[in-house]
Amino acid sequence: MDFHRFLKSFFDSSPYRIYQLAGDASNRRYYRVIKENQSWVLMVWEPFEATSYPFLSVQSHFLKNKVRVPQVIKISPEEGLVLLEDLGDLTLERRFWESQSEEASWSFYQKAIEELIKIHFVSTLDRSDCSAFKIQFDTEKFLWEMNYGLDNLIKGILQFELSETQSKELQNSFLDICQKLDHEPKWISHRDYHSRNLMIKFDDLRVIDFQDARLGPIQYDLVSLLRDSYVNLSEDFGDRALNYYLQLAEPFLKKSTASGFSHGHFQKIYEIQSIQRCFKACGSFSSFYFQRQDTRYLKYISGTLKKVLKSLIQFPEYKVFSDVLMESGALDKNYETL
Repeated sequence: MDFHRFLKSFFDSSPYRIYQLAGDASNRRYYRVIKENQSWVLMVWEPFEATSYPFLSVQSHFLKNKVRVPQVIKISPEEGLVLLEDLGDLTLERRFWESQSEEASWSFYQKAIEELIKIHFVSTLDRSDCSAFKIQFDTEKFLWEMNYGLDNLIKGILQFELSETQSKELQNSFLDICQKLDHEPKWISHRDYHSRNLMIKFDDLRVIDFQDARLGPIQYDLVSLLRDSYVNLSEDFGDRALNYYLQLAEPFLKKSTASGFSHGHFQKIYEIQSIQRCFKACGSFSSFYFQRQDTRYLKYISGTLKKVLKSLIQFPEYKVFSDVLMESGALDKNYETL
């Protein structure tokens, strides 16, 4: 695609330089555009309708509710181009690994939690038009995500054949997990709120990759952040961050729940969501290899599966799921040697 006409019109034919940035798991492409001592990021996607494009809809809604998202500078809907504020290259993931201790990252996780409060509650309570209100996590979507893990990891990479009984019992467990999550109150969920989608610019934290935001349980984003596949947060650190979230969220939760807010129930759903969300992540990492031979994400499967099992053992009713992970060799496989 020739996007230089678009850029030349923005820069009024002044000279500029452009470099492709490393992509994520999507088909979107990103470029850094530099003119003198300023820079921008160009997002290249397929043509879109500006009035209904989820990226623009969510960006506008979040911005209005003080969520720190990148500014949109210029768009060309017919060419699928969006020129954005450049947030640099420092992700929360990189900041975490460059720190000498978890404590050195704490202030940024606090900021990440504070942004989540604005996404979950402030943005949801503002019922103005936004694409995030038109789609949601429900039983069907949760179930699709879990079966994506089953198909690409267990049946795909591991080539494990379930017995008819195992298959039936596993689907019953999947369904129960997904129905429990679907039954929870629904707030706007970012959907991919992990350390690679949180940028740090001038010590401020900014949120990206929000175009798939939808209604869902608040635990989905919390699991994405605090049981992130890309960083190894200790249990104590995760509990501390979760408590900080609840401290900020309780006023909203108490107002919205007629029967009162229960810490015990919140924690139970958090663990069930951890089973679903982490297994979904394993499905995504597996699919990149199984479907297109992309090996970059294989190293994250083992650690993420351990998080699935750690939550699973708290629910004896889902023992068939634990058994399948054990019998298939999912927990022992050295995925990096594939």
